[in-house]
Amino acid sequence: MQLEGVLHIPLSGFAYALGEHTLVIRLRTGKNQVKRSLLLYGDRVCVNDPVEVTEVEMERIAEDSLFDYYEAEVTDKYTRVCYYFSLDDGAKTVFYTEKGFSQEIPGQRTEYFQFPYIRREDIPAIPPWAKEMVMYHIFPDSFASGRRCLRDGEKCIRENGKLYKSAHGGTLRGIIENVDYLKELGVNCVYLNPVFAAESSHKYDTINYFEIDPCFGTKEELRELSGLLHKNGMRLILDGVFNHCGAQFDGFLDVRKKEEKSEYKNWFYEMPFPVSYETPPNYEAFAYVREMPKLNTGDLEVAEYFARVGVYWIQYADIDGWRLDVANEINHEFWRKFRREVRRVKTDALLIGEIWENAEIWLLGDQFDSTMNYTFMSICQEFFGEKKISVEEFDGKVNAMLLRYPYPVSLAQMNFLDTHDVPRFYSCCKEDKAVYRAAVFFLMTCPGAPSVFYGDEACIRGVKEEEYRAPMPWGERDPSMEEYFKKCIQMRRSLPALTQGNFRRALVDNEKMVYGFTRKCAEQEVLVLLQLSQEKQKVILPQRFRDRLWDWETRERIEGAEVELLAMEGKIYIVKNL
Repeated sequence: MQLEGVLHIPLSGFAYALGEHTLVIRLRTGKNQVKRSLLLYGDRVCVNDPVEVTEVEMERIAEDSLFDYYEAEVTDKYTRVCYYFSLDDGAKTVFYTEKGFSQEIPGQRTEYFQFPYIRREDIPAIPPWAKEMVMYHIFPDSFASGRRCLRDGEKCIRENGKLYKSAHGGTLRGIIENVDYLKELGVNCVYLNPVFAAESSHKYDTINYFEIDPCFGTKEELRELSGLLHKNGMRLILDGVFNHCGAQFDGFLDVRKKEEKSEYKNWFYEMPFPVSYETPPNYEAFAYVREMPKLNTGDLEVAEYFARVGVYWIQYADIDGWRLDVANEINHEFWRKFRREVRRVKTDALLIGEIWENAEIWLLGDQFDSTMNYTFMSICQEFFGEKKISVEEFDGKVNAMLLRYPYPVSLAQMNFLDTHDVPRFYSCCKEDKAVYRAAVFFLMTCPGAPSVFYGDEACIRGVKEEEYRAPMPWGERDPSMEEYFKKCIQMRRSLPALTQGNFRRALVDNEKMVYGFTRKCAEQEVLVLLQLSQEKQKVILPQRFRDRLWDWETRERIEGAEVELLAMEGKIYIVKNL
């Protein structure tokens, strides 16, 4: 047994609470090194010595190229838990504790791994609706100005000495007039890129956080949009840009004018005087862009100001949450305060951080509920678009992604194929619609909350910014692809196993390019099959699924030991007990 591959980290994604008396414990081992893994746990303040322990068989839940992963879910009366592991490779048994490895049963509870106390306040309170979300992500300037149209084009508006710009003419009124389109598509949440007053067409250089950009419309129209979405069973998430502001933000203008005498001098992070408004600037700015000076979110006055912003739009427009820009460049205490204030007025408001890498430290329950899952996008690009990795490698990367966080957190991650910051996935697929459909199918069946960027269903292409933020092609929609998105979204929302079920590998065939996995919850289990070859394939079913499957689309029972999948086809089967 290669002990160097064995890993457990207490109070992390390897050990977390699902409830006040339920723990999930995970263990990593070297690949194919362990035949049996046991969790032994007890009351860490047990009056008896040695501690009375309960033995639980751990389930091997996943693997990647180097490791196997085991998991056990424990529900007991204890609120204070100590535990260790027993590992059997068929030849010998090794015990694994906080102190390391031994062939003798540990005698002292102080040697065990510890979960000191399961406190209800520390269990992440993720809004239940997050895992049921299918999001439609809209870049407002590029979506619509009227019903099924975008016609106004580039414009500039000058108000109160401030300049506002639009590249394509999209408006809030345009979104309002197409809510029925979103409902027909089947989505149940809309996320808007920034809508607040800003100079650029992308609106990430905010001028006024309490006003809607005049190019987009009015505060009243935002409130109208929110109400209409709610009436149609959809929620609304806005984009909060609090890492930096725009060059026309009153505080920054005041600093440039008065410098050290400005009452806003502490509102900016590393602002030397005199201020040099050049390229690059002599002050901290987002990505060295002089028009986006970095805000000092560590300052109490600044933190309180943005907490008011977060609360204001919930109270005024009844929005349902925030997507938070450049979240990993802002101090953690700012986000803790922001969360407290927002949740005080809306207990199920959803907070999504823009973090491209591993975000575990932000997802402990005190800051964000979810983050933008760029890892999901990258894995899909490698597998579907670039065809750089095998089915087995794809499975390993997906499992590694899902095991980064406690599983309830993974269920709420914002999964997507593309966004306003990256090339369109349709272009990554070299405009191969069969490949694109396969990726969309996986997006809708994988754990996490799927997000559709506006126009994905119309096959918008583009690798440059002006291309992938192109106007919604209302007059050139793709009916077949639109119907496919509707079908996949309806599938996602109608099957509880897809929104809340666990994830287990069921079938990996590199030669036939077939991938299968199950999603299982208390109510339901489904088998998901996806085959990526260019010809029909007969897929031999694992023994446990034979004569237990019903086709989700046709409702027909699958008899025998195999199913046939068309080229690049994904299928869902309901697994029923005999």
